[in-house]
Amino acid sequence: MEYLSDSGSASPSPSTFSLSASGSVEAISTPDTQRSLIFDDDVAADPLDIAAGNSRFIMVVGGLGYIGSHTVLELLKENYNVLVVDDLSNSYESVLHRIKALATEHFAAQDRPMPALHFRQLDYRSPCMRSILASYSSYSIRSKAGASTPAGDLMGVLPRGFPFSALHRTDSGIDMGTEDAQETILRRESRISGVIHFAAYKSVEESIRMPLKYYSNNVCGMVDFLSLLEEFGIKNFVFSSSATVYGEGANCGVPLREELCVHHHETFHDDDGFEHQVVPGVMGLTSPYGRSKYMCESILADIARSDPSWSITALRYFNPVGCHESGMLGEDPRQKPSNLIPVIATVLTGIKPVLDIFGTDWSTPDGTAVRDFIHVVDLARGHIAALAASAAGKVKVPFRAYNLGTGRGHTVREVLQSLEETSNRKIPVREAGRRAGDVGFCVAEVRRAETELEWRAQKTLRDCSVDVWNFTKGRCEPQISDDMIC
Repeated sequence: MEYLSDSGSASPSPSTFSLSASGSVEAISTPDTQRSLIFDDDVAADPLDIAAGNSRFIMVVGGLGYIGSHTVLELLKENYNVLVVDDLSNSYESVLHRIKALATEHFAAQDRPMPALHFRQLDYRSPCMRSILASYSSYSIRSKAGASTPAGDLMGVLPRGFPFSALHRTDSGIDMGTEDAQETILRRESRISGVIHFAAYKSVEESIRMPLKYYSNNVCGMVDFLSLLEEFGIKNFVFSSSATVYGEGANCGVPLREELCVHHHETFHDDDGFEHQVVPGVMGLTSPYGRSKYMCESILADIARSDPSWSITALRYFNPVGCHESGMLGEDPRQKPSNLIPVIATVLTGIKPVLDIFGTDWSTPDGTAVRDFIHVVDLARGHIAALAASAAGKVKVPFRAYNLGTGRGHTVREVLQSLEETSNRKIPVREAGRRAGDVGFCVAEVRRAETELEWRAQKTLRDCSVDVWNFTKGRCEPQISDDMIC
């Protein structure tokens, strides 16, 4: 999940862990704070000595948050090796051990080994990211004729005294025989085959109060990160976007299709087969958070147009809810929760006395806002589908946006009722006015994802409620009332 943090606070010190199937936690390299941030990437000897094999990894930044943690688990279950980068500003390291426990159980039942799970405690904007990427690179020597030698075989083919044997000292008049020296090129290839980016701040309300914080992390941070990825040849990028990019278009009362927000001219056919031309832009963005997501998408679309070797997927989330069915993973932010379900959970657990419903005068069946609530496990699997479609060449353009939702809307009161029925508890409610930046209707048109990614949400609102209660009930205080019995 995307995570919130206080940008002015010091990031936790970087740490490096490898979680094996045996359950041990061991360091896989020296702490990055003890390494050279200037020269590590330029000296071949350091990466050549890493005995990490040639296995490929998916890097997940913000991978211990709500959506990120569920996505990491689903990646492992699909046999991807995973590198998690998270600064723990809005998550907990214990989540990593829960992921590992669930994955271990899954693979034990199938009598198969678990893929690798590595963790680096780090802000994705940190200069230490360069050292992280360097440590996941493989190196080979390429001759002038074009033949290459793997890093592990280099010592047997390098000229004696390399690189000094290739010197030609014309300043002193000493000729060291350059005609006999082989011209060589050190070639670097990353073992990170794709990146999923969850490392954005995500509160609409906070973004209105602190816009610079959001533009600095969400936009500037991503730009610098992309430049670093490009330097290492990592060009398969999945971006966690948001339905907020549709702005005021969400109030039109019909499901939102991807063509309502495009970044270059596009052509599409409507349900009746008529062709339409759409121009770049979007109507009425309602918050700095939404604008930051739109800006990031625009930047990604421009990068893909300038360099078609990129494969960039923007996944526009609607309203993620639910938890892993085990009750071990759920939405448990370190910062103050702002989404509906975790706020309801704070009322269920007695942390908060009453649930505030913001806006009861929308043009909806019961006056409360309509949202497309998608189970977080379905959402996580949407990321797997995006990676698979990219790898299989099913996405024909270098930048493509997809809605991830169910295609069905529920009001806030419907969600509240579902959780009351599941928990057998009465949830106190207080009606309040609309919040700045809110919209009344936000439901996904999902046919593009179903057709091109071969992905579809499977779980219902009832499933979401059952899983949320399973995650929450252990922390609840006893509640006694005349009509609701715990």
